[in-house]
Amino acid sequence: MNFYFEATNVLDKLDAKKGSIKGIIASVAEKNRKRTAALVIETLKYKQVLNEVIDTAQLLKQEKKITSRNLALVLVHDLLLAGGIQAGEGPIKQAVLRHRTRLQSEFTRLKVKRGVKSNSELAQTDDARAGTVMSNSPNDILTSVRSGDTTIHQGQQNLLVDKRRTCDLPGARLPSRRSVNVKVSGPASSFVAFVHTFFSSKAFKQDDHIPDLFAFHPNARFTDDPLYLSGKIILQDKASCFPAYILAPPARDDAVVIDATAAPGNKTSHLCAIMQKKGKLFAFERDRKRYSTLKNMLSKAHCSNVEAVNADFLTISPNDEKFRGVTHILLDPSCSGSGIVNRLDHLLDNEQENEVDSERLNKLAAFQLKMIRHAMTFPSVRRIVYSTCSVHAIENEHVVREAIKTEEAMKGRFRLGRREEVLPTWHRRGIPEEMDSPNDAESVVRCSPGEDATNGFFVSLFVKDGDVAESSAGTSKRKDRGSEDEQTRPPPTKRKRRKNKSNVVTS
Repeated sequence: MNFYFEATNVLDKLDAKKGSIKGIIASVAEKNRKRTAALVIETLKYKQVLNEVIDTAQLLKQEKKITSRNLALVLVHDLLLAGGIQAGEGPIKQAVLRHRTRLQSEFTRLKVKRGVKSNSELAQTDDARAGTVMSNSPNDILTSVRSGDTTIHQGQQNLLVDKRRTCDLPGARLPSRRSVNVKVSGPASSFVAFVHTFFSSKAFKQDDHIPDLFAFHPNARFTDDPLYLSGKIILQDKASCFPAYILAPPARDDAVVIDATAAPGNKTSHLCAIMQKKGKLFAFERDRKRYSTLKNMLSKAHCSNVEAVNADFLTISPNDEKFRGVTHILLDPSCSGSGIVNRLDHLLDNEQENEVDSERLNKLAAFQLKMIRHAMTFPSVRRIVYSTCSVHAIENEHVVREAIKTEEAMKGRFRLGRREEVLPTWHRRGIPEEMDSPNDAESVVRCSPGEDATNGFFVSLFVKDGDVAESSAGTSKRKDRGSEDEQTRPPPTKRKRRKNKSNVVTS
């Protein structure tokens, strides 16, 4: 019965709104994760039907041994839809089996009432918006692959020799960089035109905004691929690749970088790849379980320059000798998660989904602002990226608007990064009405799940004033990714001389 108790625990956490389906399932022990995920997702698909059957059959009223509705849901699901309860004989299983005939009868009556012939017709359908977002479900997961051990050229060869994913797209290329991000795309309305550029389902295409990100046909699968299993491919939504890319930490031996809220580790591994495993990257996570997940992720992705720290970033002294040299900080703190749209979370009962909890949002915004202010007190910090997976202005534009006015920002001479420094070719920017000026709105990036084929996302950049030359140089080479390659970039020696002159460290 332990398997059913594990699934019940996941459902209990979802009812308590302690996270997304994907996030909570990720906390399940890896050996049980696939099986538990399958049962949880299938139970949620049929939850409305199963609840009606359980209530009509009066299972919970007549069987006092079954004290949890969620436990009843997973057991009745397997009894009616999966060929039987997969557990040894015991009092709880027997309690359900005593009502098998009644449960099956009510289930059949419900199918007749709804005019359906197959069980699958009773399942809850997908959220319409999820079709425009890269899938996050366990069966069609988003992945991004990156490894400092594998050059992009090597990654290209690995992909091309795999007959399942032969590149049939004329002109498709992988840049000669030391990291690879591969994203598996789900079906999307905005993806239709992109799909037409493929001559077969085996083709892939380099992303238009992130140089080491690649899009694959929706039918491509990576979960059993050796590259994925070895940690060289990481599944990741495109928008969540923006923060590390915009932060642009340097690939230098003396680089010192912080990921302030690192778990589960996707953004950390992206930073590691950008840094080419050079320098030092401190990855903070205060929760013990999430810290364990982070360490496993970093080990799998071979992030040798990362030191995971089980501590709250807010408790770290900026004057600690260990962190005085930190120049780049990535902040992706807890948020409402209102931008997350995928094929799983639409299964949850969100009766109050459209009601904004102002009190909760205000508390989150205060915490987020506190994180930014703390980051600004590190004596050597030059660039700070603040991002959320929220669509609410109170967590996004409002936090940034207030942060730039704080004492820490003024004392540290921080300004908002200009558009040319913050993914300039991305079309969707901040909401002008929510910022102090239109120029400030142009400085931040937004992603809309219904229109951009990503989850809802927000990214901003704070730059220490006086670092204009460095940040501009770092951005100019990013403006037109499609026209650049490794051979046309300035020689490394020249870049180093510019950095020494302005005393700024960016990639």
